Parts: sequence; C-alpha cells; structure tokens
Amino acid sequence: MRIGYTIARFDWPGGPAAIRPNLLKLARTAEDGGLYSLWVMDHFWQISVNGPAEDPMLEGYTALGFLAAVTERVTLGTMVTGVTYRNPAILAKTATTLDVLSGGRAYFGIGAAWYQEEHEGFGVPFPPVKERFERLEEAIQIANGMWSDSDSGYQGKHYAPGRLLNIPAAISSPHPKLLIGGGGEQKTLRLVARYADACNLFDAGDEFVTHKLDVLRGHCEAEGRDYDAIEKTIMSRLRPDSTAKTVAARIEQLRELGFAHVILGAPEAANDHYLGLAAEIASLTATV
Repeated sequence: MRIGYTIARFDWPGGPAAIRPNLLKLARTAEDGGLYSLWVMDHFWQISVNGPAEDPMLEGYTALGFLAAVTERVTLGTMVTGVTYRNPAILAKTATTLDVLSGGRAYFGIGAAWYQEEHEGFGVPFPPVKERFERLEEAIQIANGMWSDSDSGYQGKHYAPGRLLNIPAAISSPHPKLLIGGGGEQKTLRLVARYADACNLFDAGDEFVTHKLDVLRGHCEAEGRDYDAIEKTIMSRLRPDSTAKTVAARIEQLRELGFAHVILGAPEAANDHYLGLAAEIASLTATV
C-alpha cells in the first residue's frame, strides 16, 4: 500500500519566512519516514474547506520544484491542476520539467477546475462546465502529443498548438503518470477510463467509494480498457485524535475495496504530530 501526504495549508506560525523551513522539514520527514508521495493543491487562493481565501497559498509547480530539489525518492504531483489555469502545452512542458528535474518522479494531476471566485479574482476565464470538460479532454490529448515521438501540431475545438515540441523528454516511461481527479460519473470517470493512469476519490465511506469504482469499471468495459491498469488513489483526512493504528486499520479496509494509494491530509498546517503520524502509518502499512 502506498501512503502519500497532501500539503494543503501553509499557515505555519511565523508568517511567510516560516514557510520554507517548515516545508523543508515536511519533505525530509516524508522521505525519511517512507512515504510514497507528496502533493500540493494547484490553487492560488486557499479553498474554503481549509480556511479563508486570504490564508497563505503557494503556486503549485514552483512548490513542487522546491520539493524535487530537497528529496530523492518521494513522488510529486498536483492534486489537481485545473485545466483552465494554463495553456495545456505549457502545462505539459511544466510537468515534463518537473519530471526531468526530479529524476522521473512526477505525477500529472489534472481536472476540470471548479473554484470560480479564484478565476474571477485573477481574471482567468471560467467557462461553463461542458466547455471545461471539453478543454480537459483536449488538454490531455495535447499532453499525450507532447509525450509522443512526434512534434506534430494539434487541432481541437478550443486549442490549436502548431508544434508540440517538448525537449528534453520526460524521464518517466512512457510519460509522467496521468491522474485525473474527481468522481463525476458521467464525465470525469469516463475520461479516467479513456486516458488516465490513476484516479483520485475522497474517502466518503465504503458505499460511496464502492459505487464510484463500480461506475469506473463500467466505463472501462465500454472503453475496452483494463480496469486493473488504473491506479486507484483516495484522499483520507487525518483528525487531531487520529492514531496510527486506527488509520492503518482504515487503510486496510480501503485496500480490500481496491485502492492502492492512500493520500493523507490534515486540518491544519503539518506539525510534528501529523508528520510523525503519517510516517508511523507508512511504517505500519509497508507490508499491507
């Protein structure tokens, strides 16, 4: 069982100057503690489930570049990049750069985007949901073109890059692992079945996640895709009273449901309690 940690808050005591040393400590604790992955949200403002928009938030790929420089083993990714934030060819180039500089440790996390206030605040267009999903599929196709042996252009409804030149190539083979986030049954999970190397769901109980996996299995059958070839990841939130044994027991239940990668999160900026807990959980589940 793979154990990861998502870094969703940066409001450590001490203000902006405290972010770098705490992020460095988190990265080294994760590496030394045997965690498989580290993730950051790709948002520019904090999201309401974690705190007010005015709370500290780092730009995702810059933060991942820092994490790549101070680690050697842990895999890295965004959970997840909204397709609307960046030109898709430039996004694929950015993810490739992360993969090269991390020695082949990048995930390419992407989704249809949802944070309307953030878009409006920064002047980023926020099209209707149907168009966002059209753009998501085109962005995935463009990324796959960037990671192919051809630098031919692409002509879509929303994007038309003339030449998908991407040198240096990614180190990951055949490319950084594509993770599509979300559990939407009609659109998101269909795109997972069609394109993704990994999916991500929230741990909202056995009945919820079992249903989502059944939907994904049905889409895989319709697409002629091997369901087992898709890495099933799930977000699970730690609580102040969580213990390593209770979380490890839940992880074992998730493994039995079909998940291979559990990504832990905390309701506050990572401190010694949560970092130690995550490392202990990784140790307890190493043979699960």
